[in-house]
Amino acid sequence: MTEQNWDDHYDLVVLGTGAAGLSASLTAANEGLRVLTLEKSDYYGGTTCYSAGTCWVPGSSYVEAAGLHNDLAKAETYLDALVGERGPKDMWMSYLTNGPTMIDYMETMGVRWIPFPGFVDYYPELEGSGRGYRALEPEPFDGKKLGKLAFSHLRGPVPEFALFGGSLMVRRTEVTKLLHLFDGVGLQRLQVLTTALRLGIPWFLDLLRGWPRGTRMVMGNALIARLYHEYTSRGGTLWLNANTTELVTENGRVTGAVVEYRGVPRRVEARRGVVMAAGGFPASPELRNKYLRGPAAEFTRAADTCTGDTFALAEAAGAILGPQDENGALWFPSSVGYRKDGSLAVFPHIWDRAKPGMIAVNAAGKRFTDEARSYNHFVRGMYESDEAGVPTVPAYLVADHDHMMKYGLGMIYPASTGPLMSHWLKSGYIVRDRTLAGLATKIGVDAAGLEATVERYNADCEKGVDTEFGKGSSEYSPQYGDPKVSPNVNLGPVATGPFYAMAVYPTPLSTGRGLLINPQGQCLDAEGTPVEGLYACGSDAQQVFGVQYPGGGCQVGAGMIFGFLIGKHAAGHPVDQHTAGQPVRA
Repeated sequence: MTEQNWDDHYDLVVLGTGAAGLSASLTAANEGLRVLTLEKSDYYGGTTCYSAGTCWVPGSSYVEAAGLHNDLAKAETYLDALVGERGPKDMWMSYLTNGPTMIDYMETMGVRWIPFPGFVDYYPELEGSGRGYRALEPEPFDGKKLGKLAFSHLRGPVPEFALFGGSLMVRRTEVTKLLHLFDGVGLQRLQVLTTALRLGIPWFLDLLRGWPRGTRMVMGNALIARLYHEYTSRGGTLWLNANTTELVTENGRVTGAVVEYRGVPRRVEARRGVVMAAGGFPASPELRNKYLRGPAAEFTRAADTCTGDTFALAEAAGAILGPQDENGALWFPSSVGYRKDGSLAVFPHIWDRAKPGMIAVNAAGKRFTDEARSYNHFVRGMYESDEAGVPTVPAYLVADHDHMMKYGLGMIYPASTGPLMSHWLKSGYIVRDRTLAGLATKIGVDAAGLEATVERYNADCEKGVDTEFGKGSSEYSPQYGDPKVSPNVNLGPVATGPFYAMAVYPTPLSTGRGLLINPQGQCLDAEGTPVEGLYACGSDAQQVFGVQYPGGGCQVGAGMIFGFLIGKHAAGHPVDQHTAGQPVRA
């Protein structure tokens, strides 16, 4: 193609504005490239904006500062046991060895983190698993730095993960303090008041000054806002409502794209290549049915733009998809209900399953897994129970009155009674009955099975030991239990009526099948040769860990690490791969 055939000229074109895409864009812009980032909707940020924004990086400077040395070697041992050959070792070793470098590089541009000291990896029983500091939370970000226009196009958080319908964002540590309103006394309630004022006054002033919501960004919103701010401050360009319809190739190399922007097709040159980073396919019913474990998920909490469009584009340019995995995705169990304004809400159950006074049952009224383990672990238990012949999609969370008053459930706040509960009961989001047998009848679960299950579970609660699934025995579980309950912070009887039940469904957090890439993020063809000028990262790339879930933040971690590697490679400054993918054990 000749020079005059192009409408626009860039070095790198990136499809997608989540953590993966913006990490590639920011890195490339920082390395001196002219970068165009494309978002097909009116809001940038993708699924990352709905997430906690946590980034899982063993061996980072934060780990070292905590005095935890030789962490990369320990993480390699952990991943060998968890992932093994389910994911190519050169890929997850590239993740490990380049993660600390990515963190240091991003910090030079202002992307900073808060480590979680006590955040346990998801399989703590495996040698080499971490007990803290591998999971990093993005620092809060002042959204006013974006300006009102850019701020208004930042995708908001999950409304139920913030206050006042998504208007006031709070960190997880702040949520813990605020919940002491319901169970605290004296000093704890004073801390609640102090926290509420510290968060509420600036939020109220933001609204008075015409901002559409509070400008204090935390979690995924903070990460995306920071990446976007640093990217645009380095001359990066972002087009909203821009749909890529074709990749342009010359002599087997991707050199540009055809983009419908503002209603007009534009031929955009990409001298160094094009990056696929549009979030995989969790929002595509067709691809969910084609690639995910059955019964296929009906719902997702991912951004509605994650429909796998980039796969066909890349395949037409010579790239291939990686092998299909039996699990197909990383999963949340989510409840599904309608808000008071009629909009559909998909609520991921991340923390509440670990609280005392609640169990999860299948259609036989029996428990099928340890409710307090990670969300991915829980959903795999749902599928295994379902495949064994007992309907478990949906499963039901069954809680007693005390649990609901102390902890709430799903979108229902603690101590919700009367009008606060009536909407959820009338809409069918939660079901209530005076007796377990009556509750079982209402939700279509075997009544005798449920009563027998609760009887056994309550007897175990008296001893503090779950004899069926070991709830509370994993080092992971206590971090979301109730520290006031002993001897097991995750166990409490389901004993006080009325009783409640809530249906939960498998919902894909991130899809596993994607474009096959090498450790530099280059897409590969059927012979395993890089397709020149074509890259993929995030959920558009084949899952690095073979759809295993090592720890909180590994998806954001993979997106940012390979986005960073892509940006460096496209700029002609590739990270030395002689050490990436090689053993790091001492």
